[in-house]
Amino acid sequence: LHNREIVGHAMGDHLRTDLVCDAITLATARGRIRPDAVFHSDRGVQYTSGQFRAALTEHRIRPSIGRTGSCYDNAVAEAFFATLKTEIGTTIWRTRHQARHDLYRYLHYYNHNRLHSTLGHRTPHETRTSYSHQQAA
Repeated sequence: LHNREIVGHAMGDHLRTDLVCDAITLATARGRIRPDAVFHSDRGVQYTSGQFRAALTEHRIRPSIGRTGSCYDNAVAEAFFATLKTEIGTTIWRTRHQARHDLYRYLHYYNHNRLHSTLGHRTPHETRTSYSHQQAA
């Protein structure tokens, strides 16, 4: 929640736990998750599995599962997906490869170019970089 940056992602034609674990692995490999970070999620079956809990434990991430029926517990993620749907629109891609390509381009744009009012009209990347420099000083 610190800087609204999308730190890990995975795509597939299913909602199995493997996708979530792949996103966690990507985020930790990039050095974007610190030990004792909190993983906010809803009560989807992929977030309540033993495989998911094991991945969190392995990477020293604490789970935070929202209350049933409360979208406010996961408001930042809900807001991101609303923004994604608004900005990409109702695009119909000819191939999965093209959809993946365009969505990854959007994630890069979101992190590096899209200004966020909650971040003082800075990008997530600018916010993280500024914070890192302050911590190093």
